[in-house]
Amino acid sequence: MSGVKCTNKWLGLCLSMSFVILLTGCGSKEFTMKYDTDTNISSYSVVAGADDRAVPFAKGLCVVSEDIESTSEIESGSDSYGAAVLFDVNNAQPVYSRNCYATLYPASLTKVMTAIVAMKHGQKDDLIVCTDDVLITEEGAQLCGFKPGDTMTLDQAMHGLLMYSGNDAAVAIADGIAGSVESFCDLMNEEALSLGATGTHFVNPNGLHDENHYTTPYDMYLIFNEAVKYDWFNEIINMQGYTTSYATADGSQKEITFNTTNLYLKGDAIAPSSVTVIGGKTGTTMAAGNNLVLLSRDAGGNPFISVVMKAKDKGILYDKMTSLLGEIK
Repeated sequence: MSGVKCTNKWLGLCLSMSFVILLTGCGSKEFTMKYDTDTNISSYSVVAGADDRAVPFAKGLCVVSEDIESTSEIESGSDSYGAAVLFDVNNAQPVYSRNCYATLYPASLTKVMTAIVAMKHGQKDDLIVCTDDVLITEEGAQLCGFKPGDTMTLDQAMHGLLMYSGNDAAVAIADGIAGSVESFCDLMNEEALSLGATGTHFVNPNGLHDENHYTTPYDMYLIFNEAVKYDWFNEIINMQGYTTSYATADGSQKEITFNTTNLYLKGDAIAPSSVTVIGGKTGTTMAAGNNLVLLSRDAGGNPFISVVMKAKDKGILYDKMTSLLGEIK
């Protein structure tokens, strides 16, 4: 009987080994480099060539291996901005790319990821109660004016976040969704990695400057491409103005109006006649320069995502973005 047991044991082992060989043998490509978020040399890395990518990651996404020149350039020249990209979303084709993998500060472009995490983990009518974290004292920081104890819905806070770019709205959302800014940032970084944004790291939900808070233009495309899958997000970024009332700490109602920071929606910047700007997100700090990520559609309704980062001033930012939109045929 002991001999039979031994034979069965070895037979089972052989069958198991055969099954493993079938799964990992001929006909499948083996990626010898393991996934490592701390290096650009990785099977998962966004800077790897298209032939070296795992198919599930690259499928349906634009892939860039080198700069793609434009047929036109703004008069101020390429030195006036840090990086720019334009992607044809439906066809997964890059149209223009300059320094798309450069590590740059995102400023308030950060709030696109804040919105993603909020939409993924919250509902429009969830109540947000502001904590002391909304008392931001950094000079020049854009603020909605929220105070500790103020109560509003997540939807109201999201309008302040995406339209007016309120830094206090961002921390109010973070505390409301995750209980603390730190825990919310953990969710932001987890989401970034899940999207393949391996060149990104967040330490706050608003984009106020920190040397350890950074992204790349390509990662911003990945993040924004995820955000525009939500109707909630698209509705807000397309609005020029929004007026609402929320409860203050003393129980009274306070009316507030948020106007968009997007000059295309304001009418202060004009896109090419064949292009419709749906909306996007602006971001500006001294260290980051002027930044803009945009969703637009061509005459046939096909979506395009464009990003300009580290422009020297707002005029150059919108000149470059309009130049990019001119590449949409």
